[in-house]
Amino acid sequence: MKNIMDDLWRSYQSCQFLLTQPLSPRLSLSIITAHNPLGVELSPSQNRLLDKQLQAKIHSFKQPYRAMVTTSEQLTHMEKSWAIFFLEQDEALLLGQAFQQLAIYHVQAGELSLVSCVEPQRQVSLGPFYKRLKLVNELPELNR
Repeated sequence: MKNIMDDLWRSYQSCQFLLTQPLSPRLSLSIITAHNPLGVELSPSQNRLLDKQLQAKIHSFKQPYRAMVTTSEQLTHMEKSWAIFFLEQDEALLLGQAFQQLAIYHVQAGELSLVSCVEPQRQVSLGPFYKRLKLVNELPELNR
């Protein structure tokens, strides 16, 4: 299990984010998905159900949020995600843990970090957030 976790941790570090609108580089935000809890691939319908539950929880925070897609560099793996603005890292970790995620992304002062939900002291800086953003006309359909 540890090797799988290490492999996933490395893959999480080479991510991109697809958005339909630009973001200010100065915003503080967290990026969370509900897809594939504990790194186990679920069916599209199971992931959609979890995503709806996550969106309802995010909505209750009364903070601005926006849909996005987190993807691998080669666009071979994609997960619907949510950028939640002004959410403290501790709160974001609790939300990630509630949805059995292995990690979340956090942006502070334009710098992107990957933070483990399993070992919160394990985090790595991934550099400027804007370098990983890609604007698209519409988010892709996630059928896999």
